[in-house]
Amino acid sequence: MNSEAKTNKEWPGWYYEIKAYERPRLRAAAVQILNSFIPYFVLLGLMVYTVKKEYSYFVTLAVAAVAAGFMVRIFIIFHDCTHLSFFESKRANRIVGYIAGIVTLTAFDDWQWCHGRHHTTAGDLDRQGVGAIGVMTVDEYSKASKWKRLGYRFARNPLVLFGLAPSALFILSQRFTKGPSLRQRKSVIITNVSILIIAAAASFAIGFGTVLKVVLPVMMIAETIGVWLFYIQHNFAGMYWAHHDEVDKMRVALEGSSFYNLPGVLRWFTGNIGYHNLHHVRTHIPNYNLRRCYESTPALNNIKGLTIRGSLKSLKLHLWDEERRQLVGFAAAN
Repeated sequence: MNSEAKTNKEWPGWYYEIKAYERPRLRAAAVQILNSFIPYFVLLGLMVYTVKKEYSYFVTLAVAAVAAGFMVRIFIIFHDCTHLSFFESKRANRIVGYIAGIVTLTAFDDWQWCHGRHHTTAGDLDRQGVGAIGVMTVDEYSKASKWKRLGYRFARNPLVLFGLAPSALFILSQRFTKGPSLRQRKSVIITNVSILIIAAAASFAIGFGTVLKVVLPVMMIAETIGVWLFYIQHNFAGMYWAHHDEVDKMRVALEGSSFYNLPGVLRWFTGNIGYHNLHHVRTHIPNYNLRRCYESTPALNNIKGLTIRGSLKSLKLHLWDEERRQLVGFAAAN
């Protein structure tokens, strides 16, 4: 019996069977790079053209919305590279990951460390922090000071969570190191310097004002989509949370992470990240293998997907009720 089986005896047989889907496919990876990066930069060029030709800015914003979709797709490539799952080669994952990280304003090694923490602590009420949108229990909220409750409500307000927070995260917070090692600090410095050089060169070539008109809307739309996806992956009705000594890793994966059943076009732009429960089961399955794996695994086909309409209900869920073991609204703490 291999070491994986020894440490996960409680996990079902299909968990080991789907390991085959972890094998990267070079052709699929290459196609994704081509159909993500090329359209993205073409659309940025088209936005520059609309600004320079003084088209209505609404035309520019319409193009920005599509470009933002490609930026999200590039971030999924970046995400897979941090898991070292996009290519077989570790070096190729790092090179493409660094490039995708510069495009999406995120340092490779630093985010890799943060995201690793997220996977380690997901579903654990006692180990929330780096790489997660935290949740208070009803008891914690009831016992908190007035200002702490007010701060939590402010942070959970949709206008803040999906309006102010995304830009604050990607434009400001990502400029600073969160990981503990020199490697993470260096990745942040390399990414920041690269962004500055590219911004300076673009400003010199087309003007600082044009750069802002093109880049800011794309970033803001993409960042909001990204934060929404991350939110809905771990904040939804029926999800699983537990204290550290009670955490069941398989339940964290299958019940604490959502299956966001998106329409085909949105599934394409989001790189199959809607199969997030499967991603937490097997973190090294590249995004281009997730759907095939999901559909070929009978045990997963019975899981009810979260629709777009159904996901909106999560906006009313803010606290974890330990007695009922479910997310509830603020009214439950009154």
